[in-house]
Amino acid sequence: MSSAILKAIELCGSEAKLAVAAGVSQPAINKAKNAARVSADLAVKIESATKGVITRSDLRPDLWPSKRRGAA
Repeated sequence: MSSAILKAIELCGSEAKLAVAAGVSQPAINKAKNAARVSADLAVKIESATKGVITRSDLRPDLWPSKRRGAA
């Protein structure tokens, strides 16, 4: 998961820009990055902020199994 949040930060340009796009604080993004875990709510917000490039299942596969896995 940590790679997914790092990719989201990279896509948006910085933690601060991801935070603005997701409607959360920059410390919330930093905390998630350092903990290598995001809340379900934050996963949905990051998916929206990245226009689906980083999906909620990328961030929380325990809650949303990826439809990409096992695809033929």
